[in-house]
Amino acid sequence: MKVSFFITCLGDIFYANAGKAAVELLERLGCEVEFPDAQTCCGQPAYNSGYHKETLEAAKHMIEVFEQSEYVVGISGSCVYMLHEYVHLFKDGSNWQKRAIALKEKTYEFSQFIVEILGIEDVGASYQAVATYHTSCHMTRLLGVKEAPFKLLENVKGLKMVDLPYRHDCCGFGGTFSVKMANISEQMVDEKISHIEETEANLLLGADGSCLMNIGGRITRQGKPVEVKHIAEILNSRGDE
Repeated sequence: MKVSFFITCLGDIFYANAGKAAVELLERLGCEVEFPDAQTCCGQPAYNSGYHKETLEAAKHMIEVFEQSEYVVGISGSCVYMLHEYVHLFKDGSNWQKRAIALKEKTYEFSQFIVEILGIEDVGASYQAVATYHTSCHMTRLLGVKEAPFKLLENVKGLKMVDLPYRHDCCGFGGTFSVKMANISEQMVDEKISHIEETEANLLLGADGSCLMNIGGRITRQGKPVEVKHIAEILNSRGDE
């Protein structure tokens, strides 16, 4: 099975270890992974800010980049959803829309791909920690990936998962929202962190780099003793290896 890996901007710049872990795990699970060098930003920042014409250029480019791929797998639920959203950027029945539909049908979030396409729920991971998981908005509400991460994490040897109160609440990032509405965003992420503390977990996990960056940055500034990691890093862990 051939997989084209979609690293995303935040993954490329801030979460390179998560990208490496994801590729290593996919290869261990029998996938042939390629990395298209021409991939760029998916256009989500422009799209969410209302610049749809500008987003079209990014969309056309990304469609062309992954057009020959068998599967496209990304490590950010929100960015993967943006590739799905391309369908609505083009006129009904247009050639570009048809190409966008083809991309949507073969594009998956990392944990979703492992569970739904590879049919695997236990990847043989081992990690000692008490962890809680943040469910990001785009990944759960728009992409519809809700159970896959939990199925995989439940089978990680040594990992104790604790449910996060109000886990479906937004962390306050929301793309440009966190910049335009910084005061409100700060209150939202502080509330999220207070719920994380309620779990007494020493590890926060997530599948969206944007959320992890927002929550992790605030945790660092507040000096909280909670480590923040992408789910791929845990699923690729083999304990003492």
